[in-house]
Amino acid sequence: MITNPSDQRISHEDYLEGEKISPIRHEYIRGEVYAMVGGSDAHDTLSGNLIALFKNHLRGQGCRVYTGNMKIYIKTADVYYYPDVMVTCDSRDRNNGYFKQYPSLIIEVLSPSTEAFNRGDKFADYRQIETLQEYVLVSQNKINIECFKRNSDGRWELFTYQPQETLQLESINFSCSVSEIYEDVLELN
Repeated sequence: MITNPSDQRISHEDYLEGEKISPIRHEYIRGEVYAMVGGSDAHDTLSGNLIALFKNHLRGQGCRVYTGNMKIYIKTADVYYYPDVMVTCDSRDRNNGYFKQYPSLIIEVLSPSTEAFNRGDKFADYRQIETLQEYVLVSQNKINIECFKRNSDGRWELFTYQPQETLQLESINFSCSVSEIYEDVLELN
């Protein structure tokens, strides 16, 4: 989650150059830079499980799966975020090694300190990405997945997934049991 804004606005160029040498990650929100805090065991396990499942599924399809270390730039919102998991199949994203702009899928693992931001302002910014088809919120405190899917009218519809159900991600033609995503997660209520 975001912790501290700086006192002065920074240019995109200075932000990107600073991120290349910074020992910690920062998100850029309309000229202000915010330090990111670390995640929990559950957070890292969930992200890792998703990365492994997606990598195997997408092998040879021209899509790339990214961890929470790759930024997304949303020009219309003037932000750079670090999604927990991101998938892009758009060839335009091969042109930049430091951020992506055309994902079809973004996943955020929720924690008490990030949940409101991920559901609110961050999702409002993500909705401005024309290529984004699905936005997924994964709870780390209980088995619960919420998937927002953009329908043919451009509206976002919510689908929820509980234990014993199968997650369906149309953006990457993927399905798996919810239990596979929560494999080895120890900190559940």
